[in-house]
Amino acid sequence: MTETVLSTTKPQPVPAAPAQADPAPVAPVKREGGRLRALDGLRLVAALMVALYHYGGRGGFVTQAWGSSPKEQFPTLHTPFAYGCLGVEVFFVISGFVICMSGWGRSLRSFFASRVSRLMPAYWVAVLLVTAVFALPAVVYKTVSPSDALVNMTLLQQPLGVDRVLGVDWTLWAEIRFYALFALLVVLPGVTRRRVIMFSVCWLLAAAVTQGANEPLLTIVLMPEYAPFFIGGMGLYLVHRDRSDVYAWGIAVAGFLIGQHYMVKELFNATDPNAFAHRTSFGIIAVVAFGFVAVAAIAVGWLDWANWRWLTVAGALTYPFYLVHEHLGWVVIKVLHQDLGLPSAATFALTIALMLTLAYALHRLVEKPLTPKLRAALNKAR
Repeated sequence: MTETVLSTTKPQPVPAAPAQADPAPVAPVKREGGRLRALDGLRLVAALMVALYHYGGRGGFVTQAWGSSPKEQFPTLHTPFAYGCLGVEVFFVISGFVICMSGWGRSLRSFFASRVSRLMPAYWVAVLLVTAVFALPAVVYKTVSPSDALVNMTLLQQPLGVDRVLGVDWTLWAEIRFYALFALLVVLPGVTRRRVIMFSVCWLLAAAVTQGANEPLLTIVLMPEYAPFFIGGMGLYLVHRDRSDVYAWGIAVAGFLIGQHYMVKELFNATDPNAFAHRTSFGIIAVVAFGFVAVAAIAVGWLDWANWRWLTVAGALTYPFYLVHEHLGWVVIKVLHQDLGLPSAATFALTIALMLTLAYALHRLVEKPLTPKLRAALNKAR
């Protein structure tokens, strides 16, 4: 998630270049009132899908929060909640779209500064906050060691095999690898339509070969199971720039066709008698299709009518909410449900409301003041 954590402003369409060459990279020009607010809203929808999964669609630690399995708390809803984990893949499609849009016309320095300043301030505070809360005597969840907590500040804890403070940060590791590939192979030489197409096609083919070869190093770099979603998002951004671009549509469709395969392979459990909830292949494909279709609808302008200002606020809350909602939400659930005796439905709704409130505080007190300062410092540094 994500990011899924990016600006969502439309560029002015660039006039078609001669057939023999792509145009030189140029900075996108904003249209009047051109913010893609529907994309902001979709980001929050994806984050709430993940929250449904973490609060009521899985077992494990959340059982400690409720005092019993969420299957007992939500005997009907726990099954649809189990599909909420696919909100991560929706984030990845959005990220492919927005990273392609954000990188167009940027220098490598500007792209790097934009990504670091957007990701890190809220992430650092979230790591410190969750570590501190889990260290409280009244909290029953195990905290990580001080050494591991410090490594978590780098966002490299997963490849280093270090205990993670935030359960969702594995998705940020996927995002970072996507950013690195896009920066080195597309932004550094200069973003053009042709270069994005070549990068997307070559990455898709290389990821498939990596999967077949079962090569661990290439698997880490090329992420076969996540690549189709980032690639599909990039294709849909090219659709946004030129709706008649058959190559862009082909990239987006290929991303969906391969992406749903990985998700069905990983999540299908209808025949497992011990599964927490029985996901069907049809249900998984439908949720993956929702993510691609929703971003496609935004790309072609079908959702331009969803232009309410509150969607911008919703988009701003998405990243900090995504960071803190899981572990801190479990603490809140325990207090509200077990200690104060609130009903399950009220506890669920109030927990989400409190996590959104905390996300707003992080956005106002951390992201708004620190993000522009960090971006400016990185852009000025030699």
